[in-house]
Amino acid sequence: MELFGMTVGRTKSLVPVPSRHSSWLSVIRESFSGAWQKGVEVMSQENLLAFSAVFACVSLISDDISKLRIRLMQLDPIDGIWQEEGSGSPFAPVMRKPNRYQTRIQFLSSWIISKLLHGNTYILKERDKRGVVIALYILDPRLVTVLVADSGDVYYQLNRDPLSELLVPVTIPASEIIHDRMMTLWHPLVGVSPISACGNSATQGLKIQSNSAKFFENMSRPSGQLTAPGPITDENAARLKKHFEENLSGENIGRLLVTGDGLKYEPMTIPANDAQLIEQLRWTVEDVARCFKVPLYKLGVGQPLTSNIGALNQDYYSQCLQSHIESLEILIDEGLALPSYLGTELELEGLLRMDPMSRADRNAKAIGAGYLSPNEARFSENLEPAEGGETPYLQQQNFSLAALAKRDAQKDPFAPAGGAPAPAADPALPVADVSLLSAPADAGSADDVGDEQVAKLAEILIAKFAVAENV
Repeated sequence: MELFGMTVGRTKSLVPVPSRHSSWLSVIRESFSGAWQKGVEVMSQENLLAFSAVFACVSLISDDISKLRIRLMQLDPIDGIWQEEGSGSPFAPVMRKPNRYQTRIQFLSSWIISKLLHGNTYILKERDKRGVVIALYILDPRLVTVLVADSGDVYYQLNRDPLSELLVPVTIPASEIIHDRMMTLWHPLVGVSPISACGNSATQGLKIQSNSAKFFENMSRPSGQLTAPGPITDENAARLKKHFEENLSGENIGRLLVTGDGLKYEPMTIPANDAQLIEQLRWTVEDVARCFKVPLYKLGVGQPLTSNIGALNQDYYSQCLQSHIESLEILIDEGLALPSYLGTELELEGLLRMDPMSRADRNAKAIGAGYLSPNEARFSENLEPAEGGETPYLQQQNFSLAALAKRDAQKDPFAPAGGAPAPAADPALPVADVSLLSAPADAGSADDVGDEQVAKLAEILIAKFAVAENV
């Protein structure tokens, strides 16, 4: 058939990707990849999801990632920082609504669930006439086969999937598929689910629960055997067995057993407390959580190491979620063929949000350090900007490193600027009125000098003598 400008279909040059010693189709039929090599019969994925630990890990990871909003970011060529692009971009609509039947949250959740359970997520692209991706469809991984041509080109064989508008089987090039995968243990194009490592533990946990249910259904009375002190005929043994099962098993559990002829009832099944079922069940939960890299306290097992919510979420993010999130962002960038100045980013604020007191302390320190303005801190708390809060503030006594380096380069870094200071001026001294010390030429004798002038003259002389004495 004609698709994407080229003729594609089944050809002898396209071969399925092998998974270890088996073909791709064989891997799909296994309970988990590699199960047949171990000689282990593990329950199907649907049954394994009935084990609470598997369900909790898958739902926890998928729910936490799906609630993160996909943001289209643009690189500012001047400032060199990434800012969110407006809704006018042709790439924005598919991030808000990936397809006609899924919301963004449902789409991301299905993406991660397929990856965790099957080890692979296949997403089919739908383009418009411009070649821009306008819809993304998550495919059933059991209906997809990876093919590699002799030239090394990768193709995907898709079986009929009406929900994705595939009405007939088709083979398409890798450019039209977004393929996310877990660890590729056997082949670079084949992801392996964590269930391949914890399938035995999950099966054991389900069997423990099933046995416990039967145990308590039988009123905590285990099966046993009737023994006689001497030999009995096969006919009597069959008769006693039939009588015992008909009258003292199933709904008749708890009735009184009366034996004769020296018969003795001996229980055979180990009691629940001897088998330590709770401890074994806890171990299976821990093993499942370990394979999915989920902290135990997230599953209600054990206590967190700290009460700091921010630190716990950061640990959970870096240990469990970060690889899935980073892979998802890169694959969307490449799948939508975004230019180099555009990129997608999952908004982590909702995941790593701290408690109110920690956020207030962080904002106060950021504003005090001068790398956040008050309005930027208010925006992080969904508050309206305040007048005059656009500028970062810093205290006046802070000096730049460049200014301190210039100061230290001087011969005497601690010498006052501008040379030696001028000596401080002495306090103002009384200035003598010299005119009082000499009588005017036309003045008469000393008797003609008034008493007021004599008093002033005496005061000046006393002040001069006092200054001279102090010096």
